[in-house]
Amino acid sequence: MVNKKKGAGNQLLSSNEKKKRSGALIGAAFLMATSAVGPGFLTQTAVFTESLLASFGFVILVSILLDIGAQMNVWRIITVSGKPGQDIANAVLPGLGYVVAVFIVIGGLAFNIGNIGGTGLGLNAMLGLDVKIGAVISAALAIFIFLSKEAGAAMDQIVKWLGGILLILIAYVMIVSQPPVGEAVLRTFVPIKLDIYAIITIVGGTVGGYITFSGGHRLLDAGITGKESIPEVNRTSIMGIGVASLVRIMLFLAVLGVVSKGVSLDPTNPAATVFQYAAGEIGFRLFGLVLWVAGITSVVGAAYTSVSFLTSFSKKIEKYKNYWIIGFIIFSTVVFVFIGNAATLLVLAGALNGLILPLTLGSMLLAANNKKIMGDYKHPLWLTVSGIIVVILTAVLGVRTLIQMLPQLF
Repeated sequence: MVNKKKGAGNQLLSSNEKKKRSGALIGAAFLMATSAVGPGFLTQTAVFTESLLASFGFVILVSILLDIGAQMNVWRIITVSGKPGQDIANAVLPGLGYVVAVFIVIGGLAFNIGNIGGTGLGLNAMLGLDVKIGAVISAALAIFIFLSKEAGAAMDQIVKWLGGILLILIAYVMIVSQPPVGEAVLRTFVPIKLDIYAIITIVGGTVGGYITFSGGHRLLDAGITGKESIPEVNRTSIMGIGVASLVRIMLFLAVLGVVSKGVSLDPTNPAATVFQYAAGEIGFRLFGLVLWVAGITSVVGAAYTSVSFLTSFSKKIEKYKNYWIIGFIIFSTVVFVFIGNAATLLVLAGALNGLILPLTLGSMLLAANNKKIMGDYKHPLWLTVSGIIVVILTAVLGVRTLIQMLPQLF
């Protein structure tokens, strides 16, 4: 049954309700974008740019088109059905939603341990703090958000402002690195090198795992559901991809500006090399701030979204959701401080994460034309086709990754 109760359009809302609705829409876009822009995103972009040079612009262009197809599919189906991702999957095939939830939570936990580590490394580069102390301080700040009675609204504001800071800092480094913009534009449309693996990896890094559901589930929490919300949801989903892609493009140009001068990136921390070479010691401190912002927003996004997938297991989890989110962050921090990045868990998460997007998006596409789930809603053919393309591409990469990574577990 489609949930229409909360899906009232803007026409009947008071000015205060419209403001809250607008804040939730923008917050959902930035939650998704900043969840994507984690520490791994920075490294990934630097490594691929060094390898493909200006031709990486083509990879970004193709990935943006695929990202939009994946994101609009997921957000529209969640919004119209009024159900979270795992409930939709359960409606398509009983039990599938619980499998998806387990995959999401394992992946979210492993990556959150890495995100917590990223915040510690960021404060270490920026202020010289011990990495573990920096991680604990950052976790405490993330926890503080969810102690608020208006945690959703607080999260919307924080990810929006921190996302803005991220854009400004990377834009500055992009400018001072003096990239060959003309060459980048040309090779975006006429690449010299082509790497399909890079395209699939970038798509997975932007909308894979829990990431694309972060904004969709935030919209549900804000009561934004129903067919009448589709125009707003479409704009918001594209905004989320747009923000994440803008960060990717500017970082790509910043890295290109450095490597085009013959500089080799430090393989242990390629993104830091870019900032330090472009802006000296100040650049290295700025990198610390960028890494911290990327880490802390990803901690918030991973914890919030992972727990949102657990709410179907028990009504008590839904009732005490903020405390579960806090517990998720505390557990991730404790593991990082006392164990480290938990290599085995990261390997397992990496193996499973590649299967999450094809599994979840595939179930969404099956739900899109199911009247019991979607009512009289008609899903656009172009979205179905673009979604199928993403499912096939990411399934191929997911199986390949699983085969490569499982031997590391034994």
